[in-house]
Amino acid sequence: MALIDAPEREAGDAAAPAAPGLGELFVAFAKMSLAGFGGVLVWARRAIVEQHRWMTAEEFNETFALCHFLPGPNIVNLSVVFGSRFRGIPGAIAAFAGLLGPPLLIVTLLAVLYAHYGELDTLRRILAGVSYAAIGLLFAVVFKMLMPLLRKRDPVAIGLLAAVFVAVGILRLPMPWVLAVAVPLSIGATYLLRRRTA
Repeated sequence: MALIDAPEREAGDAAAPAAPGLGELFVAFAKMSLAGFGGVLVWARRAIVEQHRWMTAEEFNETFALCHFLPGPNIVNLSVVFGSRFRGIPGAIAAFAGLLGPPLLIVTLLAVLYAHYGELDTLRRILAGVSYAAIGLLFAVVFKMLMPLLRKRDPVAIGLLAAVFVAVGILRLPMPWVLAVAVPLSIGATYLLRRRTA
């Protein structure tokens, strides 16, 4: 599976395809959710940016960053924001239903099976293997989301990225406090840079 080598549409390249319809939104998010063992972000980015080219890599990163500030799971927020961007409230509902409907049915069935067979050692080993694969997919998508930022070679953005990583990942500071500092800093830095170039 070539998750890292697939070509991406950069801003200004080929024109974006037509906006997806309601059925297309439902099916696309249903496929993402059914493929997304261990997390849907990998498959959401792959489908939205690389396969359908509904967004550029930068647009996806910006939309996903916005979804971090909304309450609830990030990928659910992404489905609602993405669907409403193209088709308004009906689009948000279609993407949301596609994302959560099929897995809800499958998880309900698996919960019944797990209640009967959850103590089997073979099943535990299978679940451990799946978790390792999910971690690998997560690292792949983080790398791909990082590339547009690194290509710009913007020292302020890279500095903010490093500072937030150190604060949350190494120092284990609470995420809300880190975001309360990082968001105004990033907005201020962007404003000052644009003012200088204008």
